Amino acid sequence: MQVNPDNLLNAYERGFLDRNTNKVSHHPPKLIINSNEENILSPILDEMEICDSFIISVAFITEGGLATLKSTLYELGKRNVRGRIVTSTYLNFNKPKVFRELMKLENVDVKVTDQEGFHAKGYIFNNRKYSAMFIGSSNLTDTALKKNYEYNLKLTSLENGEVINHFNENFETLWAEAAPVDEIWIEKYEAEYEEEPERRKIIQIIEDQSKYEYKAITKDRIEPNLMQQEALIQLRNLRAADKNKGLVISATGTGKTYLSAFDVKQYKPKRMLFLAHREQILDKSRKDFSSLIDEPSSAFGVYSGNQKDTDAKYLFATVQTLSKEQNLKQFDPSDFDYIIIDEAHRSGAATYKKIIDYLRPAFLLGMTATPERTDDMDIFSLFDYNIAYEIRLQRALEEEILSPFHYFGVTDFEQDGIVIDETSPLSKLVNSERIDHITEKIEYYGQSGEERRGLMFVSNRREAAEMSGMLNARGYRTVPLTGKNSQEQRREAVRRLETNQLDYIITVDIFNEGVDIPSINQVVMLRQTQSSIIFVQQLGRGLRKHENKDYLTVIDFIGNYKNNYMIPIALTGDKSYDKDRLRKSINTRNMISGVSTINFEKIAKEKIYKSINTSTLNSQKFMREMYVYLKNKLGHRPSLVDFKRDKDTMEPLIIFSKFNHYIEFLQKIKEVDVTMPDSHHRILTFISQEMSAGKRVQETLLIFEAMQGPVNVREFQLKMVKEGYHMTDQTMASIMGVLTHRFFKKQEQDKYRYPLVDVDDGTLSLTPEFSEMLEDDIMKGQVEDVLQLALLGSENYDQSEELSLNSKYGRKDVCRLLNWVKDEASTMYGYKYKHGTCPIFITYHKDDEIEETIKYEDQFLDQHTLRWFTRSNRRLDSKEIRNILDDHRENGLPIYIFVKKDDDEGKDFYYLGKAEIDYDTLKETTMNGLEDGKPVVTMNMMMEHALDYEIYRYLEAHTH
Repeated sequence: MQVNPDNLLNAYERGFLDRNTNKVSHHPPKLIINSNEENILSPILDEMEICDSFIISVAFITEGGLATLKSTLYELGKRNVRGRIVTSTYLNFNKPKVFRELMKLENVDVKVTDQEGFHAKGYIFNNRKYSAMFIGSSNLTDTALKKNYEYNLKLTSLENGEVINHFNENFETLWAEAAPVDEIWIEKYEAEYEEEPERRKIIQIIEDQSKYEYKAITKDRIEPNLMQQEALIQLRNLRAADKNKGLVISATGTGKTYLSAFDVKQYKPKRMLFLAHREQILDKSRKDFSSLIDEPSSAFGVYSGNQKDTDAKYLFATVQTLSKEQNLKQFDPSDFDYIIIDEAHRSGAATYKKIIDYLRPAFLLGMTATPERTDDMDIFSLFDYNIAYEIRLQRALEEEILSPFHYFGVTDFEQDGIVIDETSPLSKLVNSERIDHITEKIEYYGQSGEERRGLMFVSNRREAAEMSGMLNARGYRTVPLTGKNSQEQRREAVRRLETNQLDYIITVDIFNEGVDIPSINQVVMLRQTQSSIIFVQQLGRGLRKHENKDYLTVIDFIGNYKNNYMIPIALTGDKSYDKDRLRKSINTRNMISGVSTINFEKIAKEKIYKSINTSTLNSQKFMREMYVYLKNKLGHRPSLVDFKRDKDTMEPLIIFSKFNHYIEFLQKIKEVDVTMPDSHHRILTFISQEMSAGKRVQETLLIFEAMQGPVNVREFQLKMVKEGYHMTDQTMASIMGVLTHRFFKKQEQDKYRYPLVDVDDGTLSLTPEFSEMLEDDIMKGQVEDVLQLALLGSENYDQSEELSLNSKYGRKDVCRLLNWVKDEASTMYGYKYKHGTCPIFITYHKDDEIEETIKYEDQFLDQHTLRWFTRSNRRLDSKEIRNILDDHRENGLPIYIFVKKDDDEGKDFYYLGKAEIDYDTLKETTMNGLEDGKPVVTMNMMMEHALDYEIYRYLEAHTH
């Protein structure tokens, strides 16, 4: 079906003449500028996903730029969709390897023009409906597509459009004159490329301003990076406050060891001890310290199995060796005034505690990337709960402290319709077909730079050994490394990898942490994500910057694992465990900072969706783990507000999805033993279940005032208006209905029983039951905690409006916030016309089991226009339909649009704003246009606000 030309004309009227037009418009022109909110890569990939052919004309291409398209190009190849790319050798910017990467794309033809000064940047994607054109300043580089300040205009054209034809004609001329890229051409270019390194270097710097982890000012001087500068200040401040312990939480690769060396340098201890759990860490740390601290090499010693430099000023010791009784007693408890514990999340172990309990330093520093524990071990108490500094993966990427990465979630091998993955027998894990599948993916997605330096994580030792043998038989150079290998064997394997004598080290878990191989440019995950902690540790092995790589490639083979939902948690760092946020995160193009990208092949993405939908993320076991972690981190029982403010733990509202209130949860996990009067239990249940989200904060503010004494209702209303809160007489009446329970259905009135307020002659006061409850300090503390949680939650909503755009609401929320006298959610169905309002609720993806004759076809035609269907058995002359149409035309009846993607999302809908009926589109038809379908009325709704682009993409994903 073609795009309606009139709608495209309307789009250009909106884009170039009148942005306020209410005409139906498809595919408006748009200026796209890379920012935190959007980038040119996202819409390019959107159009590429649905195209039938494409052409790209760009002067410059980098490996990283090409990597951002590879997953989508792979899916196009499965649909037999072909494309053509014309590029250049202008300024010899394009590396020869880029052309070899282009040759891997079986569904893409590539040519090179010798047009002098060729500097074009154009992308065209054709499908059966229209052509989408991107013209501007972005080359096919990851920095140009995601980070650099670029101007790009997106235009949409039909087949006969003058602009699209002119572009096509010029492209065909260029194509006819350009040279095809093949191995002979590449070899010739390679020779030319090597002759002009200086000019190439200049243009490379112009295109990509990325910076390395440390900036060498002179041969002997290294400056701290951003993280280290901030952390050094915080450590000084901590000691100035007379604290003698501190914990630094810093993403892998951000330079924790150098940070500790910088801090030792500024602290100037008489003697220092550096504790680690592996000799490999000691060797590297000792070298790093000696490069920064101006002391003779003899001042830096090692204390481990084979070497015991007992008298060294700066001593680097393994925990295993030092914790032995006879070794530890060689030192006086006060010998070291500064002690550093590397990988401090291990420090709760008995060997660490033995050392910590014996020695008495003036300052103790712990360093870790992952303080979270899967057990109940309390790490934070060892450092007196002093978190000196914290920087996680997302911010480290934003600040360009780490190497960017391109993650590819791919499907593990399928045989006879069954996915072969970690849960399969060994004979299937390492059979020839699966190895072929793995090698196909690692070759297709490749790595930055000529030489591959890869880490492959597998599930067990036998798999590591057999896979290494089969890969070696195919010409790869690999070794398996497991816990059974000696330290010397591990060191030798790392040395061989770094000197290009190996392509891969295949391991189980021994390289999760404590191994520093900055040159790693490919990480392959062939095991399920058991926890987000391990995932980040394994990802982190390749995130250190290195002069020979521009980015890290991560290839994650995704099987039928129940815990696939952990993948978006690990990648985004969002540990709220909110299912809706997890679903959106794997669909959004902006889930990761900087030039890094997250890419999923279609089937792999579907496996993660399934995992999110079927997993129980509010289990008591999970909530207890989150509780224990935060309790350990804070050093006391966390409040609900503590949960809300800490970004490393769950959203506290999850507790209320399973328990009536927080005390009930604490009782269940045996953290408190409180006997509550029935009235206290019911009132706390009401506040927790009905007020904690803060969707309308005025109730909360009113209760806070009433807790201080009687409140004059009219004065409170005026105060709310003056302070910018949404407030009308109807709003005030609705608030009173909620707090007196009149709003609720009888079943809920029986459940809550005790209202919070009484109103007498315009004065509001607390009920006797609520007042009596507040006399109990524990109960008062619980009430205030929930109310403070509501205040924090209210910050996510625009409280100056009755409803907040793009926020989520349930049907009961909508009844309340639209000031309905009663909760009528149970009879609201798809929409309800009542109390001078008409909310419409749309489930965008209908259940496949719904009978075709009654299935709704609601759809956004573009970001401005919703095609809406009434409920079935309605005609234009039906009373319900006439009332809505007439009231909207004559009285401005507000129509509110609420949408959710599918029923798996739960009961809440996105509020997408108000809409106007386009009366010219009114039509009586049947469900799905079937002859025997039930009658229905359809019309277009013009949205007051254009849909948020990411929500629009999320709703539209996989709908066609």
